[in-house]
Amino acid sequence: MTDPHEEKDSPQGVRLEGKYANYFEVGYNAFEVLIDFGQLYVDGSNKQLHTRVVTSPPYAKELLRLLSETIRQYEEGFGPIQVAE
Repeated sequence: MTDPHEEKDSPQGVRLEGKYANYFEVGYNAFEVLIDFGQLYVDGSNKQLHTRVVTSPPYAKELLRLLSETIRQYEEGFGPIQVAE
């Protein structure tokens, strides 16, 4: 597997930019699912959203499946992920 942090060209030749996210907001309407990505700082006083992804409900469900499978594989290799409460 390649380094997920390495910048690389997409199939269309466009350089992909990586951005760190530890804060997410999700919304929906009858036709779309919206996922906002951003950063929330330790003191919780300053959140900055930087990216919005808009997709259809079927593609959002496929993203959920793909993320679930990726987490399962990660935990197989590295052990359970501890979630802060």
